[in-house]
Amino acid sequence: MVNTGMQLISFTCAVTGWIMAIAVTALPQWKVSAFIGNNILTSEIKWEGIWMNCIYQTTGHMQCKTYDSMLALPPDIQAARALMCLAIFMGWLSCTVSCCGMKCTTCAGDDRRAKAGIALSGGILFILTGLCVLIPVSWTANTVVQDFYNPNVPMMHKRELGQAIYLGWAAAVILMISGAVLSSTCPLMERGGRYRRGYIGRSFANSPAAAPDPPKPITSNNLPLKEYV
Repeated sequence: MVNTGMQLISFTCAVTGWIMAIAVTALPQWKVSAFIGNNILTSEIKWEGIWMNCIYQTTGHMQCKTYDSMLALPPDIQAARALMCLAIFMGWLSCTVSCCGMKCTTCAGDDRRAKAGIALSGGILFILTGLCVLIPVSWTANTVVQDFYNPNVPMMHKRELGQAIYLGWAAAVILMISGAVLSSTCPLMERGGRYRRGYIGRSFANSPAAAPDPPKPITSNNLPLKEYV
């Protein structure tokens, strides 16, 4: 019961992290305009995402425009597109595999060894999904910080970290921790193929009962006893 509860909690957290990764992919707030210099009062805020640029005005009006050419984008944006799309696909695959390997489902029948292997595979896929989210987010953050402290970059082109960067870091951490917890709920194996923990109760309960040994004749001094009437 404890392992089943841990599986449900870790799976729910992993799905939440996957949804957060989808939101990070769609949001344009990867880079925001930096408020530096003498004039801190601006009438508009510029947002730069991996799919579009947006300009938000103080009047509440917002205009967005998608990038015209993909090949003209910087390398970090191109890598972020590919890795975030890969993370979304791997997250969906992780959810499907993990559902089949959880104890509260009936997939794989009564084969507890197969269910444990499926759950372990789902946890590893969640960890890889978190890495696919962490790499582009950290790469973009490093580019923003380097350009901000680079004196050769004009002040009007300097950017700061947007809300999507922080949300991406949180999604990556949730995915990797949930995947690690989901993998740790799988049973450990001992020598001889017996389960050490995890599915131990159900494994012995579903095993067929051993046939009793046939009766042996009673002997005395290595000679069989005879019945007399």
